[in-house]
Amino acid sequence: MERRVNRLLLAGTGSGCGKTTAVCAVLQALVNRGLDVGAFKCGPDYIDPMFHSRVIGAKSANLDGFFFSPNTLRHLLAKNGGGRDVSVIEGAMGFYDGAGLASTRASAWETARSTDTPVVLVVPARGAALSVLAVIQGFLDFQGDSGVRGVLLNRCAASTYRALAGAIRERFGGRAEPVGFLPELPACTLESRHLGLVTAGEVEGLREKLDILARQAEETVELDRLLELAASAPPVAWEPVVLPRLEPVRIAVARDRAFCFYYEDSLEALAEMGAELVPFSPLEDAALPAHVQGLYLGGGYPELYARQLSGNGSMRRSVRAALEGGLPCIAECGGFMYLTEGIGEADMAGVLPGRCFDAGRLTRFGYVTLRAKKDSLLCRAGETIRGHEFHHWDARCPGGDFWAEKPSGRGWDCAVATDRLYAGYPHFHFYANPASAARFYETCVKEKHRYD
Repeated sequence: MERRVNRLLLAGTGSGCGKTTAVCAVLQALVNRGLDVGAFKCGPDYIDPMFHSRVIGAKSANLDGFFFSPNTLRHLLAKNGGGRDVSVIEGAMGFYDGAGLASTRASAWETARSTDTPVVLVVPARGAALSVLAVIQGFLDFQGDSGVRGVLLNRCAASTYRALAGAIRERFGGRAEPVGFLPELPACTLESRHLGLVTAGEVEGLREKLDILARQAEETVELDRLLELAASAPPVAWEPVVLPRLEPVRIAVARDRAFCFYYEDSLEALAEMGAELVPFSPLEDAALPAHVQGLYLGGGYPELYARQLSGNGSMRRSVRAALEGGLPCIAECGGFMYLTEGIGEADMAGVLPGRCFDAGRLTRFGYVTLRAKKDSLLCRAGETIRGHEFHHWDARCPGGDFWAEKPSGRGWDCAVATDRLYAGYPHFHFYANPASAARFYETCVKEKHRYD
């Protein structure tokens, strides 16, 4: 299949260069023009897509070269970007940074290459002058065809940009052109937390910040040229990723301030198979939704809301009773923590033994391939699932029914798995593991007919 998708990837020289701010500025400015805008994030990040979604009023999808084959990348790009006026893809870390310290695998560069997407490089210019051109040249020449077609200078004064833009044109000719700049905007700073930025729903005055960014982008970013670059991208060609269509089931999905880390395409995979996804709040609701045949407890920040989660004893009892009764359940990272005996001193659902504690640093983080030690809810013994870990809290009993192995070869035991439960720190994406999606869904169907 083939589809026209006007698209552009904004990549960075490294984490902290301001690419999320730049992407939000461009997205909001394009939305303000009345365009139908799509948004994507390279890699496994949950938080940046929340900011994208606040801007465009629709979901932002992940494009991850470790999770997905090149064909699946293109399928998801066409699925979510087709029919829109333009789609903006945000890179991850530095442009060439991938799965491992010395690999471009799963990097923004690899995603741009796999999808034939033109790239604009976001380069911080504060405290530098002509040295900015050395940075640009390094990124242009590091790989054969970098795909970089434009340069956006961030934290740059107007006078500095005028001088550097001329130097960029003179030195690089048509290879990469200057497409504008963003100055220092202290009022638009986005706060950080141990898993990345503070989530979009927690940023005070986010709408005002986005409006300031959009007005600035209209003044100092060549938005028309960005649209021309996006329109120059060739059509996306792919083979459809086909999911089975099964009989309807109802799956409860925890969605509130404590549980907000989900890959939207992964949830949509369940919906495409026939599921009704029923949102509920472990913070606010008294019990699980009625008449559900499955439960999905995603990740998030339950440690920040541990006292409130603990105080909602009726919900904790409802979850424990449901799982003890055999309700199929996926619990990733924060969801796994909620099923343990407690988070710090706060009591949780108590489905699993042990308590969780603050490790004070990132623990067992990065891409992993999970190999099942036995048959269970998501896969058979010996089968693998691609996933990702990123957490500061750890568990006394993290489970041992899977072996998790990083691309470097380092590995560890993880996760609790039965025929009705997956609970562990690793997150995964159903479009990377469609057989696991089908296996979970089929178990929900069995639950639906258990008492027929």
